[in-house]
Amino acid sequence: MTTPPDVLDDSSTPSPNESGSTLSATMGADSKGSVEQIALMLFIAVPFLALLAAVPLAWHWGGVSWLDLGLMAGMYFIGCHGVTIGYHRHFTHGSFKAKRPLRIALAVAGSLAVEGPLVRWVADHRKHHKFSDAEGDPHSPWRFGETLPALMKGLWWAHIGWLFDEEQTPQHKYAPDLVRDPALRAVSRQFALWTAVSLAVPPLVGGLVTMSWWGAFTAFFWGSLVRVALLHHVTWSINSICHAVGKRPFKSRDRSGNVWWLAVLSCGESWHNLHHADPTSARHGVLRGQLDSSARLIRWFELLGWATDVRWPSEARLDSRRKATSSHPA
Repeated sequence: MTTPPDVLDDSSTPSPNESGSTLSATMGADSKGSVEQIALMLFIAVPFLALLAAVPLAWHWGGVSWLDLGLMAGMYFIGCHGVTIGYHRHFTHGSFKAKRPLRIALAVAGSLAVEGPLVRWVADHRKHHKFSDAEGDPHSPWRFGETLPALMKGLWWAHIGWLFDEEQTPQHKYAPDLVRDPALRAVSRQFALWTAVSLAVPPLVGGLVTMSWWGAFTAFFWGSLVRVALLHHVTWSINSICHAVGKRPFKSRDRSGNVWWLAVLSCGESWHNLHHADPTSARHGVLRGQLDSSARLIRWFELLGWATDVRWPSEARLDSRRKATSSHPA
């Protein structure tokens, strides 16, 4: 089981061998070089340009095929749940224990979202929780102050700017449990491979189904480029929008809020206030009408015996975190 951030020993100092193994075991060290910066820029810019071009191109093509939409939706929700259930709730916060095959599958599925190697993602997010919306938080929108110009600058930083910060979270310090796991190290180190697989599956399927290069191209456009751009910006919106606006029915030490219109596309992650009030909870959407597909899948994994020791929120636990003015869930 992963080690939640609240029990990590932040005062520990790894030995030279531990630090060295960390850098060689994950893709990218604790700082980003120029080559990685350029690659990151391309992986952000190209899908985003495709997203901007999607509507006019769809109009010009006379619509989008059901195959393209199916590939886009299928790959989107595989990657999204890989991040929300795997990277986030399981590996970062230890919301449940997973049998070994599920554990590896979640690591791979999260990698298909093209949001970075597993170990680095988890380390960054654990640091975010340690310093949430305070000095030390890697991506708080309140980084530059509370005036409107400062918040606008901070929203840009929280959404995308922080990704280009050369100094990264020490992985040996914030994710030692993952570094010690050979299989997870391998998945994290092979991030470039999983990125290639993620981008190649839609055009491969599209080309084979239609038996045409055009079918492969449109599947690549919608199932690879547009899908990656949409998933990226939805995920980044949790860092930016959900820490600037939204309802806050639960007590937390930061400014995390619930943003309902992101719930479906974020697979339940935009019920962000409860998450920061109770980070290890396997369910984030706990109030009436709060859809949380990630929690539903975790429940199915539990029923199948693939997940155990799931940390479901109890009424008593919710009551202890609920603000006096908030209503009870149904």
